[in-house]
Amino acid sequence: MTGVSALWSYLSTTPLLWLTATVLAYLCADAVARRLGNPPWANPVLISVLLIAPVLWFTQTNYATYFEGAQFIHFLLGPATVALALPLWDNRDTIRKSVAPILLALLAGSIVAAGSAILLARAFGLPSEVILSLAPKSTTAPVALGISEAVGGLPALTAVLVILTGIIGAMTVTPLMNLLQIQDWRARGFAVGVAAHGIGTARAFQVNPVAGAYAGIAMALNALLTSLIVPVLVRWLI
Repeated sequence: MTGVSALWSYLSTTPLLWLTATVLAYLCADAVARRLGNPPWANPVLISVLLIAPVLWFTQTNYATYFEGAQFIHFLLGPATVALALPLWDNRDTIRKSVAPILLALLAGSIVAAGSAILLARAFGLPSEVILSLAPKSTTAPVALGISEAVGGLPALTAVLVILTGIIGAMTVTPLMNLLQIQDWRARGFAVGVAAHGIGTARAFQVNPVAGAYAGIAMALNALLTSLIVPVLVRWLI
């Protein structure tokens, strides 16, 4: 047992351990979701969290130690966000023909996503730091963290809220769109891209390639617009 404890003490401080654990957790979660037929409730990100969290609790590993390994995955969020320019370019002809509806939907979605979060948080009497951390929840993580830090929020809390927003959006978008009888895959994809960023976009690609492409477009445009409107909404509403 002494040898096992010594080995664990060494491995637990090695970034490669938690990087490997994170990747394995996601691969297992994705395999489970595929085996179940990718239902909305079997979200791989949610399952990954449920797999990793007990391990961190049982091993008494703090977030800073875990993030030393997970930061390599976190770093890839930046290039992944930049890569969203590809669906914009691939669908440039369609976008050019529908500029007005796309811009109106984007503007409405971005303002409602950030504004409703701020107003609801104020209505429940949440502290200002929490409100500022909540405002950029519907945009992709790298952008949301930058916005949160710029307006005086807590980037660590924003990261949690962004993930929760994406998971909830990915789980509810398909049943909600079916309930509302919205059949246009472009509209369905664009809506989830604005509301639930990357996790919602991944779900849209699972459901339909057209929905996924438009979700990627919405996610990229929303990241840009949210970075502009959140500071304005914060000054106006808080």
